[in-house]
Amino acid sequence: MIRRPAMTAPPLSGPRFNQFIQSPKVRVIDENGENLGVMLTREAMEQAAAVGLDLVEVSPNADPPVAKYLDIGKFKYEAQKKANAARKSQKTQEIKEIKMRPNIDDHDYDTKMKAVQRFIEEGDKVKITLRFRGRELAHGQLGMILLNKVKEDSAEYAKVEAHPRMEGRQMMMVISPK
Repeated sequence: MIRRPAMTAPPLSGPRFNQFIQSPKVRVIDENGENLGVMLTREAMEQAAAVGLDLVEVSPNADPPVAKYLDIGKFKYEAQKKANAARKSQKTQEIKEIKMRPNIDDHDYDTKMKAVQRFIEEGDKVKITLRFRGRELAHGQLGMILLNKVKEDSAEYAKVEAHPRMEGRQMMMVISPK
């Protein structure tokens, strides 16, 4: 029985490197960024090992594929850092909720509208919910008048995404940044 050296599993994510490169020939770029031309993959791996680096496939769809002399661990680490930085700088849009009553007082209304404006300026959507209790439900037109007032007061910095509609004992409207 012939024993062969155990090969490690091929990389599941990231670029192929060293023995996992499947192409017989590759275009090689050395550690200084100079093009060494097209050569056999085995020969390129030996040269990379002589320098103390790995042969990493950076452009697998080219013809022939482009491979570079790199330290694979450092390359993966820097790629992960770059992806994390991109994810951190990305802003996710949230839906903030403002709850009101149909017979809200002027000062309370102004306070709620300041909060709406702050949320919109931060880039979030705002869901305005009007709760009806008891006999207020018979006066749905008061809620519609209030939500139209919200729409007019926020028209310069927001647009209506979901127009006012009744859902049970609540009337809802969603506004988003312009």
